Amino acid sequence: MNEVKTIYLKDYKAPEFSVKTCDLVFELFEEYTQVTNMMHIVKMDKECRDIVLDSVDLELVELYLDDVKLDESKYAVEKESLRVFNVPDEFELIIINKIYPHLNSELEGLYKSGTIFCTQNEPEGFRRITPYIDRPDVMAVFKTNIVADKERYPILLSNGNTESNFKLHDGRHGVTWIDPYPKPSYLFALVAGDLGVVKDKFITQSGKYVRMNIYTDKGNESKCTHAMKSLKEAMKWDEEVYGREYDLDLYNIVAVDSFNMGAMENKGLNIFNSAYVLADEDTATDANFMGIQSVIAHEYFHNWTGNRITCRDWFQLTLKEGLTVFRDQCFSADMHSKEVKRIEDVRALRERQFVEDASPTAHPIQPDSYMAINNFYTATVYEKGAEIIRMLHTLLGEEKYRRATDLYFDTFDSQAVRTDDFLWAMSKEGGIDLEQFKRWYHQSGTPKLLVDEKFEDGKFILTLTQKVPNAVNGSKQQPYFFPLKIALLDESGKEIEEGTIIVSKESEEFVFKTSLKPILSINRDFSAPIIVEQTHSNYAFLMKHDRNSFVRYESAQSFGVQTIETMMRSEAIDEEFVQAYGHVLDGELDLSYKALLLELPSVSVIMQRQDEVDFEAIYEAKESLQKHLALTFKDKLLALYTQNHKPACKELDAKSIGERSIKNCCLKLLSALESDEVAMFVSSQYNDSITMTDRIVALDILENTSPAYSASALEHFYKQYKNDTLVMQKYFSILAASRRVGTLDRVMALQNDEAYSELVPNLVRSLIGVFARNYKHFHAKDGHGYQFVADKIIDIDKINPQMASGLAGAFKIYEKLNSVNKNAMRIELERVISTHSISKNLYEIISKIMKL
Repeated sequence: MNEVKTIYLKDYKAPEFSVKTCDLVFELFEEYTQVTNMMHIVKMDKECRDIVLDSVDLELVELYLDDVKLDESKYAVEKESLRVFNVPDEFELIIINKIYPHLNSELEGLYKSGTIFCTQNEPEGFRRITPYIDRPDVMAVFKTNIVADKERYPILLSNGNTESNFKLHDGRHGVTWIDPYPKPSYLFALVAGDLGVVKDKFITQSGKYVRMNIYTDKGNESKCTHAMKSLKEAMKWDEEVYGREYDLDLYNIVAVDSFNMGAMENKGLNIFNSAYVLADEDTATDANFMGIQSVIAHEYFHNWTGNRITCRDWFQLTLKEGLTVFRDQCFSADMHSKEVKRIEDVRALRERQFVEDASPTAHPIQPDSYMAINNFYTATVYEKGAEIIRMLHTLLGEEKYRRATDLYFDTFDSQAVRTDDFLWAMSKEGGIDLEQFKRWYHQSGTPKLLVDEKFEDGKFILTLTQKVPNAVNGSKQQPYFFPLKIALLDESGKEIEEGTIIVSKESEEFVFKTSLKPILSINRDFSAPIIVEQTHSNYAFLMKHDRNSFVRYESAQSFGVQTIETMMRSEAIDEEFVQAYGHVLDGELDLSYKALLLELPSVSVIMQRQDEVDFEAIYEAKESLQKHLALTFKDKLLALYTQNHKPACKELDAKSIGERSIKNCCLKLLSALESDEVAMFVSSQYNDSITMTDRIVALDILENTSPAYSASALEHFYKQYKNDTLVMQKYFSILAASRRVGTLDRVMALQNDEAYSELVPNLVRSLIGVFARNYKHFHAKDGHGYQFVADKIIDIDKINPQMASGLAGAFKIYEKLNSVNKNAMRIELERVISTHSISKNLYEIISKIMKL
């Protein structure tokens, strides 16, 4: 892999050429596609003689410069580029080339998902379609003609608005599309197929009529209702909260099964992984419905934060992704419960991003180098990036933040910009110096905040010390600047004082005058993405009495972690935690929120606190605590379950979702008893409930605790849904995550199941990806779990490097393993990286894990 090139932000240079217009003609055939690319190009650097176009795996047919056909002496086809010699200052370039979409298993550029032609061009897929200056700061106006067999491909879609339709004499037809807004090539999209469609309309606040279509495989139209509703809600929200209207006459969404990402915000033509479009009560869980609403909104919000204003270069990726994740989080919170949504977002951050921050692949939200940019579509760039925007929102307040975003949109519309440009707008309208705050963009790792408190002479003295980790290369990093929401509580939980303080020094004191010794409630609403370490914890009190929903949840989680860690040292269960848990169980609370409070800490959260991870000890202690709680509160849990179990309810309102959340929380806890009584409750829930939420929870519990009941339920589920790819993902996930003996053997056998395909990323993620997060079996001390996943990574890398490098992320925990597991994992890592011709995507991840 010596030829793998590292790209550095410091080496950025403005483009030497600008593409003003790009007119494309796609002639789609079953054996190949012919692309004609007509570009009007202007030289920006007059010293430059040759134009170099990005070009990967393309078959060049003809090349014309200002209508003159060029012979081979006038250009050179290089490994990943096409070089045209001695071009003038302004010229027309016509390139005709062939590509083979049906052979494209990498799912980048133009490929086929089943019988559907579709594209994925972010970040560097367009160079697999036609030679181009494939970088985000080259923005052109695109016109696209698509020609295909009318019977097989009656639907032909691209960006923008339709200009014309035409027919050919040989049974083919065509559509011409024009996108009036300049865009980079990564936002280009094309879809062709025989698709069903759901239609609707939206009237913007200024009276503009927008036609809306969601395309999917025929027969799935009824599953698009929720997605369409979510899109209209997002459009209305963006008008009200950010003042942003949609700018085209048409908004199209297409759902396809084979897609590496969740969705793609291509201008006017969003292409979605079908998992984030298709849903009904029979096939989708509550979480699926919420996920669809969030992702639909995310891609729509990109129209302004990503499309109208895009990134100057890929190092600025968080400019569009962090900001847009923050926007979709706020939207979802407004649509449902702010408290529950905030907790769920933080939980996801800790499960994924905190783990990444503590690994050899840690990086800032604005990295300074990469080998494969696909590897930086990470939780750090997205979710941590959103937390950075949230801190800016807290620092400025709602009114100034809105003025700052207006300034950003007005100043940089139709431009490719940097994170510094966004921060300029925040600083200018916020009246705040953000120079130190910028460290959040350029430093990696999760900072810890050491909290010490003293009360004397009517003064509460809070000493805060930042413990900032070194960068991955060992270099020292500097203290951060961040808002910290706190409150001082009296013995009833009432706020004596509350507000936001600014933390900016390595160590500093904050003094509050108060006649009574207060109880500290810190990092309310998770105002900063940090780890708080307190010398004096009041977890039991805060778990019972704090009126800030996040701190109450945080205290329950922290107390749970502390209790499990005590049990891992073979010490007794902390009955104070059990008593506080019972207090929550008895409390009159929103049911969805209550379910979160009663949730025990995940294995992932516990392992992050260990210097050397012992998964067996974590599982043993957690399962023991769960069983103790189930025994102690069995009657209350059964009563709460019975009260909220409504098998015929399929509504998606907050009350119904809350009832399902709490009753399933109780059922999971009771399952630790492994009793026939509970197994019958679970089996009845599977058989009687009409929602996928209830059936999936029941199926998961049966698989892990009741083999006698699970076989028939799994067989029934498989027979009912074996032809539904989205539901089968749930089936594979349950089996891959199973804690039962023999899970690896079953996962290996499932690869031969007729419902599984290694060419469908969703299925790979649900089987191989889920198994790689099955800490019990993936990290089995015999090393067989590591060997199996390594084998799959090597195989999948040959057909889809992006999927392979994603799976390799399971090995990021390497440094924290005990000696037995570490040795077993190292053998597999060395085997992967020594494999001939592995992709640069995979090489980058493995080399960082091994610190090569």
